[in-house]
Amino acid sequence: MSNTVTLSHTASVSRFGYALSDETRARILLELRGGPATPSELVDILGVSKQLLSNHLSCLRGCGLVAAERHGRHMRYSLAVPELGAALGSLVQLVLEVDPHCCESASCAENGCTCS
Repeated sequence: MSNTVTLSHTASVSRFGYALSDETRARILLELRGGPATPSELVDILGVSKQLLSNHLSCLRGCGLVAAERHGRHMRYSLAVPELGAALGSLVQLVLEVDPHCCESASCAENGCTCS
């Protein structure tokens, strides 16, 4: 490996992993790949409470993955860097290649994903 991996690198990857470890945060990030959105739009799309969404957006901002910009009285959230959208798309493709049938069964939908 030509690049040296530092503690800073591992901390960054860990923060990214933490952000993706929650389904709602992962859904927010995947939704923002399509472009900026207001909290109200995200609440409607994701079907979560405003408080829950606010907590997750705060976490994602703290991890440096989401940016907020004020538009009049409203905030619009977007991915902090455009490359994140492509990386998330690649990650989804990789996960589906590793186990394309994971979570397609009714038991996963009812009991949570049990794929190993």
